[in-house]
Amino acid sequence: MPVTSSRTPDATDTATTAPNTFQVDLRGLVDLLSHHLYSSPRVYVRELLQNAVDASTARLALDPQAPVRIRLSVTDAGAVSIEDSGIGLTSDEVHTLLATIGRSSKRDGLESARQEFLGQFGIGLLACFVVARQIRVVSRSARTPELPPVEWLATDDGSYTVRTLPDEARTEPGTTVYLEARPGAEEWATPGRVEELARDFGSLLPYEVTFTGPDGAQRPVTDRPAVWDRPYATPVARRVALAGHCTKVFGFSPLDTIDLDLPVAGVRGVAHVLPAATSPAHRAGHRVYLKGMLLTDRADNLLPDWAFFVRVVLDTDTLRPTASRENLYDDETLAAVREALGGRIREWLAQLAAGDPDRLASFLAVHHLGVKSLARYDAGLLELMLPWLPFETSDGRVTLDDFVRAHPEVHYTRTVEEFRQVAPIAAAHGLGVINGGYTYDAELVAMLPQIRDGVSVAELDAGAVTAHLDPVAPQQELALSSFLATARTKLDPLGCDVALRAFQPVTVPALFLDDRQARHERDRAAAEADADALWSDILGALRGSAPRARLVLNHNNPLVRRIAAIPDAALAGTAVESLYGQALLMAQRPLRPADTSLLNRAFLGLLEWATHPLDRPVAGTSQEEQS
Repeated sequence: MPVTSSRTPDATDTATTAPNTFQVDLRGLVDLLSHHLYSSPRVYVRELLQNAVDASTARLALDPQAPVRIRLSVTDAGAVSIEDSGIGLTSDEVHTLLATIGRSSKRDGLESARQEFLGQFGIGLLACFVVARQIRVVSRSARTPELPPVEWLATDDGSYTVRTLPDEARTEPGTTVYLEARPGAEEWATPGRVEELARDFGSLLPYEVTFTGPDGAQRPVTDRPAVWDRPYATPVARRVALAGHCTKVFGFSPLDTIDLDLPVAGVRGVAHVLPAATSPAHRAGHRVYLKGMLLTDRADNLLPDWAFFVRVVLDTDTLRPTASRENLYDDETLAAVREALGGRIREWLAQLAAGDPDRLASFLAVHHLGVKSLARYDAGLLELMLPWLPFETSDGRVTLDDFVRAHPEVHYTRTVEEFRQVAPIAAAHGLGVINGGYTYDAELVAMLPQIRDGVSVAELDAGAVTAHLDPVAPQQELALSSFLATARTKLDPLGCDVALRAFQPVTVPALFLDDRQARHERDRAAAEADADALWSDILGALRGSAPRARLVLNHNNPLVRRIAAIPDAALAGTAVESLYGQALLMAQRPLRPADTSLLNRAFLGLLEWATHPLDRPVAGTSQEEQS
């Protein structure tokens, strides 16, 4: 990149405006590659394979009848070499392409065929310096086979030499690359490690690749066609083969397998359904091949977030890699492919619902959370899944489809604790309540009116519950008016009303009910009480008319009736405070300082009364003794 001056030059400073060339410290660049661009030195094997495949592709473009041969070899001493029968290089091309960082033959006269190449960034053999201290390339050009072979020898200090070799050094067009491992990187050049990496990166490459170890035996690296593209005798045999491949690649036996055949998007592969539930927040690692070369086994942006219950392995020729070629570049093409893959998973769910309910039930038993996540954005899918998705309700664990048939007026709670408090009472009195405290459930319940006519949905509030409880006979409530007045006086400072109802189960003496608006008003009132004069006035102006929390006393409960019959108003008030505290704890509401103080006061008051019953005589004692 030339460096120029921003002012007009004159005769005295023409030398200062002459263009200059950047100098590159190769060792510094290798350090940058190894510590920042590439995640591991293992990528050098991929670069060797990539260059050989691209050279072979270019040779076939020149001569479709040319032989294709790629041989990877390792000696006991850790000398790595790879030979191809590709396009080869002339002496001038060696200077231009191998010694110029960032230059690529894919950019020079081959743009029309660029889609056929794996390499896109011109880094080429430079990545091999991550593990090698010396790289030797011997090449003969297929374009000018009459020219002698040429040798390029480079070291990691940035120096290189180019020389012409005798014809017998290489008689056929193609290239051979020799690597000598640097001290400290020998482990990456052992025969076992190189063969493992070659199979990992190159098993789906379009050309046959072989590996030769120190024993001299040749073993195939490539294993085509891909397991999902092979013919099988029966669908069961295919499913077994795909399950075995999933176990080998991901380490689990899938619950099911989904074909991801998207020819228009240039994608072919499978999605394996996890056999156990996983967190929606977990970032999945998918295995992606680019034109047969492994790009990454940790792609986390391939699928929509809701599809966290599958792991994907696929081959693509349309998606772009990042500069390190270790992940997918997030662009419009990937966004379109992501949407299409999500649509394919959705279609699979619809097919199960229509034709294989047993497999669908097995899937939902494990992954209902993932389907609920998807259904939030797709009313059609929610309608499709209604007969299958389980929810926790006042009628037990049932599907929404069954629940709305019995309860066209649906109520839901925001928290699990609130549901568990009211569920037994709601069930006994015919009130339909759904637990919306679990992930996505409240959102899905709110969507019910969109897909079911005549269904209404509302968040559960104190008034709705109280209205479904049996009223007490007017004469009985009138007889207890003095007790109720005492109870209301005691709880009014806490922002809580008192109601008397008869409900089941009998064992519940009192029920604490509130809703979101009531909780907001309680929080506002507490903040107002603790604020200074200015903020107290501001918070007071925000006082709303929302219904307050409510303590519903159960007239069917014997303890409540005995407390109501206590003639001592102070003792009855202390007992009401105890009922309030117990109901608050049962509802698992957070305790405010005032609530904690009340609980302590009520406990001590009842303990005092139990140890000093001053208002009743004790048998066998005189008045003096009692005093």
